[in-house]
Amino acid sequence: MAGDGLIERFNLRSRLRFNIDAGQIWLDESRMLLMHAKAVGALRSELFDTLGPRRAQGLLLRMGFASGQQDADLAAKLYGEGDNYDVFRIGPELHAFEGLVKATITEADIDWEKGIFIGEVDWEGSWEAEAHTQRFGVGDDTACWSLVGYASGYATRFFKRLIVFRETHCVSRGDERCHIVGKPAEAWGDDPYLAYFKPENIDGQMREMEEELLRLRGRLRDELCPGKLVGNSQGFRAAFALLSKAAASPINVLLLGETGVGKEVFARWLHENGDRREQPFVAVNCGAIPHELIESELFGVQKGAYTGAQQSRPGRFERADGGTLFLDEVGDLSPSAQVKLLRVLQTGELERLGDERTRRVNVRLVAATNVNLQKAIAEGSFRADLYYRLATYPVVIPPLRERKSDIPLLVAALIEKCAPSYHKTIKGLTDRALQALMSYDWPGNVRELENLIERGVLLAPADGLIEVEHLFAGGVAAPPEEVQIDRSGTVCSADETRRERLCEALLDEGFDLHAHEARLLELAVRRAGGNLTHAARLLGISRRQLAYRLKQGTSDTSSD
Repeated sequence: MAGDGLIERFNLRSRLRFNIDAGQIWLDESRMLLMHAKAVGALRSELFDTLGPRRAQGLLLRMGFASGQQDADLAAKLYGEGDNYDVFRIGPELHAFEGLVKATITEADIDWEKGIFIGEVDWEGSWEAEAHTQRFGVGDDTACWSLVGYASGYATRFFKRLIVFRETHCVSRGDERCHIVGKPAEAWGDDPYLAYFKPENIDGQMREMEEELLRLRGRLRDELCPGKLVGNSQGFRAAFALLSKAAASPINVLLLGETGVGKEVFARWLHENGDRREQPFVAVNCGAIPHELIESELFGVQKGAYTGAQQSRPGRFERADGGTLFLDEVGDLSPSAQVKLLRVLQTGELERLGDERTRRVNVRLVAATNVNLQKAIAEGSFRADLYYRLATYPVVIPPLRERKSDIPLLVAALIEKCAPSYHKTIKGLTDRALQALMSYDWPGNVRELENLIERGVLLAPADGLIEVEHLFAGGVAAPPEEVQIDRSGTVCSADETRRERLCEALLDEGFDLHAHEARLLELAVRRAGGNLTHAARLLGISRRQLAYRLKQGTSDTSSD
């Protein structure tokens, strides 16, 4: 990994030291702080609430600017130790080293003598975008203000002229990744954005701040969806916008999406926010009812229609008369049921099974499926004319893996829903648990998330936090190796730490170096199947050295 190479080449890990006795962390000559990202995120949110977005953004940017200049000073100390461009790249590596973001320079036009840098950088894993999305949801503005400030401050100190970065893409807006563009300040012209780099006096401007805050809160309230629908991602908002436009109309709606995305919840919202809200909402899972019974369930049955029909009873259409009928998994309907459903949609009339009387029904139909109906039409298992009746107004609900920014909102709602059932108060998720949920692929979508959260609520301590082991019954993929601290306070790799602990465990009372070496040599030879060359490679020595040590061990045993 290129970043690891830079970190190792300039020995940055040795410059990060933990003095636990003194309660201090140092990166070279700069004192550092190891803080909870959630706590910094809470402070960040309070800045927005107190100062309003514009001033909070400027304050965060200037704070990051100062941090970037500090790291540039460290890079300057290493200037003579490598290629200029490699030394400059220490900044992005330090950004990752400090747990802020993974930065990759994608374009760079550099003139070292003139001190010019024009470049672009991709960001992944921005803590600031994550904190902003958890607090405010996905919106229209970029969020990584302190990180942008850091990049600007670092480049400015390094090139000894004001270099200004600006974020053009951000995951807080629903973009795939964060992206920044940097160039000298004068190249930005009269862009008002440059004002963020200048401190401002806010005394006497409280009224403007309050009005700005009210506008922000009002916009956030407008973006929140009423009822049980939870989400604010770009994909969710697109689906909800379509759904809300259909709510007050009688149009038939077809909900499309994978299993578990919450199609019935969307259908209920549509009913509860339409003019039929006072009438019945009837839901039918067509895939859960045997084909021989589906027609009687939907259209009703007359007494004596078949053996066992002891009395007449209405079907789901009649029960939903005046209201909404939700047909889930409509792609699983039998051919004969499809014919009768099409007739009801065309005429508004139905006949119970075994009856000659025609009954009129006034039903708004909402259908849903995870089947590709057009493919089913091509295969002859679904009627094209019925499809066009159902698909008058299709709404695609995106899978959870495509709307991961909604996960914190969904988790909060699900905890609030589940906790009372278990007579508990749950404070939320640990950072690592939330990280595990955000990195998971969610084959079961929102339904799977709901099951995991309910399990977490059950296993978590009262008034506590849900941890990773509370969520996943089979465990999750092991996290990548992380750096650790050795006895001298130097950060080293997890492999090095494990080796040190192993050696410490061996150094107990009665330790016999020759005996342990003999066992290790024997084990290596056994694992290599008697091949001394392979065994030597396992031990990191030459074949000749291994043969000598084996012979030496045999001689020692003979002399004994």
